[in-house]
Amino acid sequence: MNDLLSYEILHNSLKEWLIALVIIASSIIIGQLIKLFANKVLRPVSEKAPTQLFRIIVASLQGPMVLGFTLGGFWGAMHHIELPENFYKGLGTAYRIFVTVNATWFVAQLVSSLLNTYLGRVAADTEKKFDQHALMVIQKVAMFFIWSIGIVTALNNAGVNVGALLAGLGIGGVAIALAAQDTAKNILGGIFLLIDHPFRIGDLVKIGETKGTVEAIGIRSTKLRTYDKTLVTIPNYKTSDTNLENLSQNKLRIVIELGVTYDTTPEKMDEALQILRSLPEKIKGLDKETRVFFTDYGDFSLNITAWVYVKRGAPYYDVKSSVNLTILHEFNAAGLNFAFPTQTLYVNKEEKEAKE
Repeated sequence: MNDLLSYEILHNSLKEWLIALVIIASSIIIGQLIKLFANKVLRPVSEKAPTQLFRIIVASLQGPMVLGFTLGGFWGAMHHIELPENFYKGLGTAYRIFVTVNATWFVAQLVSSLLNTYLGRVAADTEKKFDQHALMVIQKVAMFFIWSIGIVTALNNAGVNVGALLAGLGIGGVAIALAAQDTAKNILGGIFLLIDHPFRIGDLVKIGETKGTVEAIGIRSTKLRTYDKTLVTIPNYKTSDTNLENLSQNKLRIVIELGVTYDTTPEKMDEALQILRSLPEKIKGLDKETRVFFTDYGDFSLNITAWVYVKRGAPYYDVKSSVNLTILHEFNAAGLNFAFPTQTLYVNKEEKEAKE
């Protein structure tokens, strides 16, 4: 047994390698035990704390803490055995990078949780879905800056001259900047959408020739769900540069244009107008406001125009379909006849006799 443990691999005995593996395994187990302790003990305690800050810190620390113990164990294990100097130099560089990334991970989780908790509460209080979009944009911008700083710090800790690297990328940066013009315009467009509040998630909008319900507003693009259930992605710079109509800001109007036959009596015409005025009482998605007119005498019909308004948030085309179906039922039940193009030919009696 001693001979086996004394067997050397890369100038280290098998015993030393096993000890290194035990160190790594122990660090992983300790990290998992700490995570379990945090879930079973610290989290219930943090839930009862007067502020949520303690709970947020505990939740944010769990993953980075496990990784930190694993990194520490690996570092200790590698220094327990003897390896070439170049290996330790590379190990030190990699270790500094991982430690910096781990710290950045913790900060990113902490900031994200703080934003979700405190700004999310503000968004919930205002009951505006667009505030959720604002929170999302703020989170993405915060994550971008945190990870950018973390990566630059990691490279700097690894011995990379970041200033010289950026200077060396100067010429290439020009090309990248030119290629990234649309991306920059989209990001600026997303910021303008955040500031101007032209629409919210769930609003019915028309951007250019595209009409649909806003499903998502990102930093680079806005997603609309059209009436045929197609998801359309529109770059934010196009949203800023084109005509934009928020159809949900005002009540959507349904224009009804009907023609009844000329044999309709005045009493029946009054009944037709009353049927149209009473539509909001029969259809849930309609606003109470209506405007109904006996507009004119057409070539082959007595024309009626009615304006009814769809309540905000109600499905426009479903309501419009219910309006048309209700009118059809009500007019048929009342004996009101819809007109269609007809011609009546009157023949002079004398001309008729002359032809005979």
